Amino acid sequence: MRTGRNILAILMMALWVSLASSCADAKVRQYKIKVVKEYPHDEMSYTQGLFFQGDRMIETTGQWGESTLRLVDLATGKALKKFDFDKKYFLEGSVQLGDNIYILTWKNKVAFIYDAKTLDYKQTYSYAREGWGLTTDGKSLIASDGSSRLYWLDEQFKQQKALAVKMNGRPVNQLNELEWIDGKIWANVYMTDMIVIINPQSGEVEATVDCTGLLPRHLRDQYTDVLNGIAYNPSTKKIYLTGKYWKRLYEVELVEKK
Repeated sequence: MRTGRNILAILMMALWVSLASSCADAKVRQYKIKVVKEYPHDEMSYTQGLFFQGDRMIETTGQWGESTLRLVDLATGKALKKFDFDKKYFLEGSVQLGDNIYILTWKNKVAFIYDAKTLDYKQTYSYAREGWGLTTDGKSLIASDGSSRLYWLDEQFKQQKALAVKMNGRPVNQLNELEWIDGKIWANVYMTDMIVIINPQSGEVEATVDCTGLLPRHLRDQYTDVLNGIAYNPSTKKIYLTGKYWKRLYEVELVEKK
């Protein structure tokens, strides 16, 4: 994902304008972010999945030949444990449900299960569609595939239901990394600096989070990619954001726009 940046920038702007227009027309709450604290983040991490397991932070990273499962030290950003995947796999979203960690792949049409405590491999399942983001409501897995739909899955990756996500009646495409926070689904909109907060019953976007400028210019280089990575620690109620090949991870709070 290191080429075609001019085209990607144009697409990002088009998506941003479309989403902003939908938000302005609807009764959708709008937030910006306040940075509470910043932490180092491995700039070689093409962040796909990010979540807390108690006080431990787990991250999956993508790219062919670079995909990993990591136990990350929040304070330093360094991997305490790291498992490299075969170069044929491009990892995507991940989440813990019960005693297992579930990991999607992008185009490989397989999903992996790892032991949540030891991070040991347990099982591989076939998976019918592209894998993008993954979270859980505590009962089912919830996945995105880059479209405007979310999919509820059982622990064998069999589909239970699908939900169309809309804002002011318009589909919200490019749903990517997901996180379940206080009964709502937060989703990165790929190629934009916007996060949408989704009602999991109706599929309606109830709020947007504008993350423009989160990573300052002086921390960007030719490899820095898009915002992607939402982690919520239920024990502390803290929210963390980062991006692909970002040098920082941020603890943030929401501030409603007036």
